[in-house]
Amino acid sequence: ISGDGVMIFFRLCVFSLMWAFFGQSLCAATVVNDESLTAEGDGSNWLGFGRNYSEQRYSPLDQINTKTVSDLGIEWVMELPKDKSLLATPLVVDGVIYFTASYSVTRAVEAKTGKLLWEFDPESIKNAGDRLVNMWDQNKGPAFWNGKVIISTIDGRLIGLDAKTGEKIWEKMTIDPRKAYYITGAPKVFKGKVIIGNGGTEHTAARGYVTAYNADTGEQEWRFWVVPGNPADGFESDAMEMAAKTWNGEWWKYGGGGNTWHGITYDPEFDQLLIGTGNGSPWNQKVRSPGGGDNLFLCSIVALDADTGDYKWHYQTVPGETWDYNSNMDIVLADLKYGGQEIKALMHAPKNGFFYVLNRENGELLSAEKIAKTTWASHIDLKTGRPVEIPGARYEDGEQVVWPSPFGAHSWHAMSYNPDTGLVYIPTIEMAGTFRDSGINLKAFKSPKSHVEVGVEFGMEDTPEDWGTAKLQAWDPIKQERVWEHKLPASWNPGTMTSKGNLVFEGRADGRFVAYHAETGEPLWSIELGLGISAPPVTYSVDGKQYISLLVGWGGAGTIAGSHAAQHGWKYKVHPRRLYTFSLDGNIPVPYSPPPAFAVPLDPPDFEVDEALATQGLKIYSQSCFLCHGGSAVSGGMAPDLRESAIPLSATAFSEVLIKGALVENGMPRFKDFNSEHVVALTHYIRKLSLIPIS
Repeated sequence: ISGDGVMIFFRLCVFSLMWAFFGQSLCAATVVNDESLTAEGDGSNWLGFGRNYSEQRYSPLDQINTKTVSDLGIEWVMELPKDKSLLATPLVVDGVIYFTASYSVTRAVEAKTGKLLWEFDPESIKNAGDRLVNMWDQNKGPAFWNGKVIISTIDGRLIGLDAKTGEKIWEKMTIDPRKAYYITGAPKVFKGKVIIGNGGTEHTAARGYVTAYNADTGEQEWRFWVVPGNPADGFESDAMEMAAKTWNGEWWKYGGGGNTWHGITYDPEFDQLLIGTGNGSPWNQKVRSPGGGDNLFLCSIVALDADTGDYKWHYQTVPGETWDYNSNMDIVLADLKYGGQEIKALMHAPKNGFFYVLNRENGELLSAEKIAKTTWASHIDLKTGRPVEIPGARYEDGEQVVWPSPFGAHSWHAMSYNPDTGLVYIPTIEMAGTFRDSGINLKAFKSPKSHVEVGVEFGMEDTPEDWGTAKLQAWDPIKQERVWEHKLPASWNPGTMTSKGNLVFEGRADGRFVAYHAETGEPLWSIELGLGISAPPVTYSVDGKQYISLLVGWGGAGTIAGSHAAQHGWKYKVHPRRLYTFSLDGNIPVPYSPPPAFAVPLDPPDFEVDEALATQGLKIYSQSCFLCHGGSAVSGGMAPDLRESAIPLSATAFSEVLIKGALVENGMPRFKDFNSEHVVALTHYIRKLSLIPIS
C-alpha cells in the first residue's frame, strides 16, 4: 500500500474509533422508556411529569445554584395569545419542549430559541359538544413514550402524536360520552402502557376508574374500578366485592365517586401503579351511603399490579369521606431512613391536611402529621392507621365550619423532594370550608346529569378576600415537622421544583417567580412576570447550558373563589399568556403586561331587581355557572365577570349565548335545557349582585 493509502487507512481507523466512542452519543436520540424514566440521568432532559418515575421533581443540574442564581435572566419568551389557563408541566426531550395549553392544544418548541416546531389542536370544544357545560380549558401536561407525545383532552380522549411531526398516530375515547366525565390530568406512561383517569364527581353519578392503554396503539390493556357498582350486576374483581362490604344503601344509584383525575405514580421497584383516588359522589355521605361505612376505595392510595391492574394493597386517608378531601395529590417515591432502617417509602399530602409517609412495599403507615390547620380530625392513630375524628365535623346538625376547605390544605400543585436536603417543599393553603346541608332534602336527592349537585350547599356565596392564606413550607418527612416557611399571596399558588443547586423554585399567584435557598428558605432571586402563575417550572440543559422554563397563564379551580381570587386583578383576557425560558446568560427584559385590572359592574338605572327571580337565579347560577364565572358572579379570571358584561342586559343577546350557543367557539357552552325563565332569573341575580359594593 502506498504512503497515501496508509495515511487514508489510518485516518479511517481513527474516525471509526471516534465514532464508536463519541458519535453515537452525539447523534442518538434519547429513547424514552422504562430505563430512561427510572434513571436519575444527567438532568439534560425532563422526561416525565415529575421528571422521572420518582415524581420528586428534583434535578441533578447545579449550574444554576445558590451562588449564581442572582444572574438568572430571561433567555426567550413565546407569546401564547390563543390560550387562557396554563397549568401544564412541560416535557423536554433532546432540546425540544413539549407542552399542552388551553383545551390540550399541544406544541413542540426548540428549547434554545423558542422556535415553534409544530402545533396540534385536538379540537376539544368541537368534540365536547353539549358536554362542554361540565368542562374547563385546563390540562396538566403530556406524557412521552418511545417517540410519541401522548395527550389527554377535556372531552375524554387520549391521543398519541408523532413527536417529530405532531401528526396523530392513534386516538381513543376513554369515557362514556353520554355522561359528564372529563379529563384534566396528565397521562402517565410505564412498561409500554399509558394510564389515565377522569373527573366528573360534581356533575354526574360518577363511578371512578383508571384505564391502561397500549402506548403504541391505543388499545385498552386493563381497567381498575375505584368503587363498586350495583352488586346485582356482579363485581369486576375480588377487590370490588371486598369494597362493597364497606358501603350502605343503594350507593350505585349516586355513582359513588372515587375519580382519579390526578395522582398516579409508577413504582418500578415493586412493579406497581400507585393511584390516588378521589372524593365521594355526591360529597355528602348521608346521601350516598346512609349509615356510614368506610366507602372503599374513596380517598385512598391503591397499589395495582402494573401488568394486570389487579389490586395489591391500599391505604385510606379519609374513611367515609364527606368533605371533598380527595387523595388525588402527587405520590412521591424516596428511600427514607426510619429507625436506622432504609425504607422504600412514598410521601403524600392530600387535601385533608395531613402529610403521610407509607412503606410502599405493603402500604404500612409509618407516620402522619398535620401540615396545616385541620379540625375534622385530631390526629392519625398509628396503630390502626385511621383518623381520630372530631365530633361534629361531619356537619351532623346540618352545618359546620371545618378546616381545611374543599380546596385542600394541599391541592394538586406539585410538591417536590430534594434528596440532598431531605426536605419536601409543599404549596399549602390555610382555609376553612362551611359545610351545610340543612337546606337540602337529602332523602329526595337526585344525581345531576350535567349541573353541579354535591349534597351540600356549594357555590352559593362569595369567598371574601381574607377568607384564607397560603404558604410555601419545607417539611422534614422523617421528623414530621416544618423546617421553614414563607407566606404566599392568597391562595392558589403553583407547584415547586428543586435542584442539586440547593434551590427551590415556585411561581406565585401574584405573578412573581421566586428561587429560595433549599436549606434555609432564604429568597435568593425573583422576577415579576405580569400575571398570576398556575404552572410549575422545569429545568434541563442543552449543549451544557442549564435552562428553566415556565408557563405563565392564570387558571385552574382556585379561580372560582370569587373575591378571594379576583383580588389579584387577573381579569379575563386582559393579560398575555406566555412561555418563559431563563438562563444565566439571559438578558431580555420582561415584555409589557397591563397592570392588574378589576371589574366595574354595570348599574342600569331603569332595571329593578325582583328578589324572587334573583333567588331562583342564585340556584341556577350555583348549579351551572359559578365553576367558571366565580362565586357570587365575581370572576377570578377564568371567564368574564358577568356583573360588567352588557350581554345579560339584553334578553335576546343573553338567550343567544346561553341557549343557542353563540359563543361556543370561545369555550362558552350552550345550555340546551335552559329556557327564557332561566335567562330572566339569571339576569335578576346578576343585576342584584352588581349593586353590592366591591370590597
